Amino acid sequence: MTKPRLRAHEWCGTTWDDPSEDRLHDLLADMNPRHCFVVVDRLDAPGPGDHYLQVHLNEDMSCLVEYRSGGPETHHRAVVTEPFGLGGCDIVAPVLQAWAFGRAGWREALPWVPWDAERDAPREDGVPGQAG
Repeated sequence: MTKPRLRAHEWCGTTWDDPSEDRLHDLLADMNPRHCFVVVDRLDAPGPGDHYLQVHLNEDMSCLVEYRSGGPETHHRAVVTEPFGLGGCDIVAPVLQAWAFGRAGWREALPWVPWDAERDAPREDGVPGQAG
């Protein structure tokens, strides 16, 4: 049996090893204000926990997308302001799928900026800092 290359985590703790492109899309499409995040870890990269892409749905139905591809200097974020149910998912899903399957173009698809601890660290309620 081979080790999984990817692992997706849902808000409830459910995990999916080596999710398909359809499963990744469905995980995002199922997000709502109560089920507000999906994290996909790259398990075949060095440094456990340092290679991931995550999506957090904000209360206004915009979303925060973050990726990390190594140490803290490789942590970036982008905000998708299009409401998730009105096209935001269709913007984010291809980015997540391309990242997961090593296809080009995902880095150019969103306006990534370096992650900043003061601006982006989770608040006491666990929600990412102010998007903007």
